[in-house]
Amino acid sequence: MNKIEVIGLGAGDLNQLPLGVYKKLVNTEKVVYTRTLDHPVIADLKQEGVHFHSFDKVYEETADFSGVYEKISAYLLEKAKEGSIIYTVPGHPMLAEQTVQLLLEQQEIPVEILGGQSYLDALFTSLEIDPIDGFQFVDGTSFERRQLNYEQHLVFCQVYDSFIASEVKLSLLEDLPPEYEVTIVEAAGTAGEKLTKLRLEDLDRSIEVNNLTSVYVPPINHEQLSHRFTRLVEVIAALRGPGGCPWDQKQTHESLRAHTIEEVYELIDAIDQKDDENITEELGDLLMHVVLHSQIGADSGYFSIDDVILSATEKMIHRHPHVFGDVQVDSADEVLTNWDALKEQEKGKQRNSVLEGIPKHLPALAKAAKIQQKAAKVGFDWAEVKDVWAKLEEEIKEVEEAIISGKREDIEDEFGDVLFVIANLTRFYQINAEVALNRTNQKFTSRFTYVEQRTKEKGKRLEEATLDEMEAYWQEAKESE
Repeated sequence: MNKIEVIGLGAGDLNQLPLGVYKKLVNTEKVVYTRTLDHPVIADLKQEGVHFHSFDKVYEETADFSGVYEKISAYLLEKAKEGSIIYTVPGHPMLAEQTVQLLLEQQEIPVEILGGQSYLDALFTSLEIDPIDGFQFVDGTSFERRQLNYEQHLVFCQVYDSFIASEVKLSLLEDLPPEYEVTIVEAAGTAGEKLTKLRLEDLDRSIEVNNLTSVYVPPINHEQLSHRFTRLVEVIAALRGPGGCPWDQKQTHESLRAHTIEEVYELIDAIDQKDDENITEELGDLLMHVVLHSQIGADSGYFSIDDVILSATEKMIHRHPHVFGDVQVDSADEVLTNWDALKEQEKGKQRNSVLEGIPKHLPALAKAAKIQQKAAKVGFDWAEVKDVWAKLEEEIKEVEEAIISGKREDIEDEFGDVLFVIANLTRFYQINAEVALNRTNQKFTSRFTYVEQRTKEKGKRLEEATLDEMEAYWQEAKESE
């Protein structure tokens, strides 16, 4: 029966090749298929008459590495149908060899693994590290940043060329400082072994990389990874733990309510000011509150930050079946419709009214808009916006009548009706009433502050200025905007 014999060429020169493997290769009369000719053993075997067919051209013709490996494995399977073949790879066949994994996954042609010395032993010796401390071996051609554990010994293999070296460098710079020292390891365990230490930012500039190149990143202290979420969780836990901060230790969900609300409004202010630096800071403050509330939950034994994240993740996946499932949508409106339907599935059985679930402490104007939005979703709404304008005129007249009557409670009720209708109007025009009013508050504050400054420049107190003077300054402030 035809088969594919996969032979590992070891990590370096011919001396590392087992005798049996060496004899098999030099005695074969067949063409030997090899992933790449860029290996010291290949040159020695060619001198002894071994004929190789390499796939180096596939790397040049294919856009990505996954495509390269799929083409190579498909080609080998076709050749194996004609007769048994030998396929050689650098190092050990079971170490960072995607083509071998693809061949093993298929059931049509039997695959045998022969020989091959992994270069890991030589690598550990060269770097003088013990993998028991924690070791991560990463394919430089295929990895994601989230997979990297910087608190362990980190080695990137398959760093064939400067392009891959550059990709590795850019990923590492997301977490490590430019001056962080890394080591380039070339031909570990061979006579040509070379170790070069350099700054991370110079990884793709200073030296030439080849098929025998690896990049070693030494472990970093977790305290230097303060930009990572786990570090924030750790800091908050320390503040709440023994020997921590007395203020943080005494906090409860209830005591933090006002502070959390304040952080939300400070974020809104930063957004309105289009101040990216301040937005970053305020988002951090808000995130800190999320983690602090979660730590309080963990300390009480009720829930942890993991539960919070799990809840949010599962909710997002469930409510976005057009992304994580097979539902098709054509517009953002359809997304919202599906969202509401899925939300109703999740919570509808628990609620007796469509108006339930609105936060009690929501500002009154925002709550009014939310109430009307929920009522409108079940059809309780004005047919056209002109009807809402007519209702506003009606409510204003009722305010005037209440003022004439002189009853404070009636006046308060009618003003409330006017504000409620205005909140409904903003909904029709897709304007957030709370945001709109907050913008006006900021605008008034800015202009009035200008009036105060100009009055002071004239040597007067604000109480001494005439209304005409203040109006003139107000117009100056308005024009400067």
